[in-house]
Formats: sequence, C-alpha cells, structure tokens
Amino acid sequence: MEHREEMSKVRKGESEMDPRAKLSPTEGEPAPSQDVQLDEQLIRRKVQSLCSVRYGIAFSVHICNFILMAQNVIMNITMVAMVNSTDHQAQVNVSTEGLPAHALGGPNQAPKSLPAEVPVYDWDPQTQGIIFASVNYGTLLTLTASGYLAGKVGTKKVVAVALFGSSLFTLCTPLAADLGLVYLIVIRIAQGVCQGAGLGGQFALWEKWSPPHERSRLCSIALSGFALGPSIVILLSGFICLVLGWPFAFYIFGAIGCICFLLWIGLVFDDPISHPWISISEKEYIISSLAQEVTSSRQPLPIKAMISSLPLWSMIFCCFGHQWLVIVLVIYTPTYISSVFNINIRDNGILSALPFLFAWVCSILAGLLADFLLTKNFRIVTVRKMATLVGNLPPSAFIVALPYLSSSYITTITLLILACGLSTFSQSGIHINALDIAPRHSSFLMGASRGFAHIAAILAPTVSGFLLNQDPEFAWRNVFLLLFAINTLCLIFYLLFGKADVQDWAKEKKLTRL
Repeated sequence: MEHREEMSKVRKGESEMDPRAKLSPTEGEPAPSQDVQLDEQLIRRKVQSLCSVRYGIAFSVHICNFILMAQNVIMNITMVAMVNSTDHQAQVNVSTEGLPAHALGGPNQAPKSLPAEVPVYDWDPQTQGIIFASVNYGTLLTLTASGYLAGKVGTKKVVAVALFGSSLFTLCTPLAADLGLVYLIVIRIAQGVCQGAGLGGQFALWEKWSPPHERSRLCSIALSGFALGPSIVILLSGFICLVLGWPFAFYIFGAIGCICFLLWIGLVFDDPISHPWISISEKEYIISSLAQEVTSSRQPLPIKAMISSLPLWSMIFCCFGHQWLVIVLVIYTPTYISSVFNINIRDNGILSALPFLFAWVCSILAGLLADFLLTKNFRIVTVRKMATLVGNLPPSAFIVALPYLSSSYITTITLLILACGLSTFSQSGIHINALDIAPRHSSFLMGASRGFAHIAAILAPTVSGFLLNQDPEFAWRNVFLLLFAINTLCLIFYLLFGKADVQDWAKEKKLTRL
C-alpha cells in the first residue's frame, strides 16, 4: 500500500510538472506525437465518411449520371425492336451459330413476342449508326461551355436544367420517330445538348467538395453511375419492349428523370459553405484540405499556356481514345450479341447488361484502390497512369479477340464482362487528372477534355456503322481493330507525357506590391 501511494505521488508530481502527461493514454509513457494524433483523426474520419454530406453529394451525382446515361443508351437496346432486323441480318452477322436452345429462351423469338401495334422501321446499319451518333452531336456542343458555366453560376443550376431537358426530350422520342427520321435526329441532338451540359457541368462540384486523398473515391462513386445506367436500362428495356412495347422504355425512364430532377433541386448544393445540413467539423475539414488548391478569387483562364501544355494534351487525347472504346462497348454490345448469336430481345438484354453491372462494381473498387495506393505513398502520377493503363489496354485487347472466339457464347460474354469492367479504371486515371494538374481550372478542363473526347462519340458509331454496312464478312473484325489502334496510340501518348503535379500555368499568381 505504501509503495502504491508513493508511486501515485510521483505520477501526480510528474503530471503537474508536464501538462502533456495528462494526454498520455498510459501513465508514465510520453505523450503521443502529432503524427499519431493525425492518424487517429484520419481513422475516425474514415469511419464517419460514409455518413457524411460529401458522400451524399457523390451519391446524388451518381443517381444523376445513372439517369443521364440510361436515357442516352435506351436507343441501343430498343433499336433491336425498332428495326426489321431480318432485312439486314446478313450484313452484320459474323457467325451462324446461335445460343444453345436450353441456354436462355431459344433463338430469335422477338418477332412473335413484340406487341403488334408497335411501329417497326426500315433502317439499315449505316442509318442506325447516324441515329446512335446524333445524340453526341448535341453533347459535343455543350460539354466545354457547361464546365466553364458551372464554374461561374454553380453546378446545381446547370445540371438541374440539363436533367430536366434530357428527361423531357426522352419522353418525346417515340413521337419523333413516328414523325420521321429527321425529327428523331433533331430530338436526339437536343437531348444531347442537355446531356452535355449535365456531364460537363458536374465536375465543378469536386473543386469544392473533394479532399485530395478522397478524390478518387468520391469521383468514382459519382462516375460509376455511367456504368450502372447502361446495365439497368439494357436489362429492363428488353422486358419492357416485349411486354409493353419499345416506346414505354422511353416513357418510363423519362418520367424517372423528372422525379430525380426534383430530388436534385432539394439535395445538392454547390459548396460546403452553402449547404444547410452539413456539420461544422466536416465543413472545416473540407475547406482546410482544399485551402492550398482553390481560392475564392477567380483568375482568368491561361489559354495560351493550356494550348502549349503537353501534359494537358496527353490527357485530352487519351480521353478521346478511351471514349472510342466506351462508345463501341455501350452502343454495339446489344447489336453484336444479337447479330452473332441471333437471340431474342429479352435474352439479349440480360446478356448485354452483365458487362455493365460488372463495370459498375469495378468503377467503385477502382476508386477505393487508387486512394489506398495514395495512402501507401505511391506517387499520384503513378496511380493515375496505372489506372489509365488498366482501363485501356486490356479492354481493347479483349475486344479485338471477340471475332476470333465468337463460336463460344460463354467466352464472348466473359470477354465483354472483363472489357467493360476494366475500362472503368480510367475514371480514377485520366478522367480526374485535371484536378491534379490544374485544380483552379479543373471544371473547364474536364469539360473541355470530355468535349474533345466526344468527337469519338460521334465518329465511332458513324465509322462503325459504315464498316458494318460495307464488309459483311469481316465487319466486326475491322471495327474492333480500328478501336484497338486508336486506343493504344492515345494511351502511349499519355504514358509518355502525362503528369499529375500542378502545372506552372495553373498556380496562383501572387501580386507583388511596390
């Protein structure tokens, strides 16, 4: 007892002499260092992050991207029901072998199952390619401008108008198709204008909402909506076309878009300062983590320096090559499966949706992996290039192999699943690289890079439709070889010249006083 009392007196004296001893988790041990305290704070933030407002914002953008992409690709699966495919079947088939009768539902039962009153159009593959590409004509017009506009007036307003407009034009698509091909193309272009504003305008959010070490994760959650959209719409549209008719696919997803527009208005805010429900601790954490990147003062765009920036051009060209890959996958996966295996639209929808469901999962995992590597002291440029490499080279190689392995439907679907899944790794690479090299101008640059990349969204279906119409025997092989060549060249350019440090022209210019 006496020994214990003496020890307690000694400890009490030590604590009075050194106030830091009170903070020690174990009496008699030195106080923890600042690094240990910071690590504990980071662990607490990770636990609390999933319930935080910034992740709620990421999920809201995820839903918005899901709707925009779903409305964009409805035509890709409904086209199987909208055209009289028997007139053009020989032009696009590369294999006469269909699925086994016991695999899903038997070969090509669509003509017997479709509602009798549903209109059918006589569009050849080249015309279909023009229809597919028309939505991207409008998208190209607004991607760059919407990124700049969102930096000025805020993402909330720009994306809200885009979401409502895209939903409205989606509802009008069946009527436009009945009126004629020209009306349909005009409606698709108008829809593309709205979707371009939504795609390009959303990136200004991450200037204000994404802490640097959570950037890959938050952006991957938001951008993964682009993968979920095609999977759900392709899966459901096949059943909708069989039961209700293809026009109802446009009516249903157009109505859902109008509902999501109302949710966007009420839940999304441009920055933490204006958000009414965010906690003070989260607000201070976000603002302090971005203090070195973004200031309240807006500086003019250094256009001349941007034009001469090789890292910027390498990012833009790689976005172009990756977009070509994604467009071919999104647009032609249902058409390829239908033409090679000659199956009905319901089974086509199921098989075509599998690659995009896998891509949705991979896109989220890719963001988590990228942030994990950054916490292990990997260089940012290394992480960005690794993600970009995985998202481009293996997918394009798998696609090139498809025509040589089309005799096995299991192998074909497996390759499509791997190609779609791995392609989403680029979302943690080139697609957020602008936040690394020029955080102050990232909304404009991300809109501009996607605007340039969407030239591929116009060229890919147009050129692919032409190739499919000209060479019945080797059509798909030519389409996929062209994809591989473009994608690989753009990837090499980025691997050689891509950067991830803030460029000199993107740094804040400090005024010197005389």
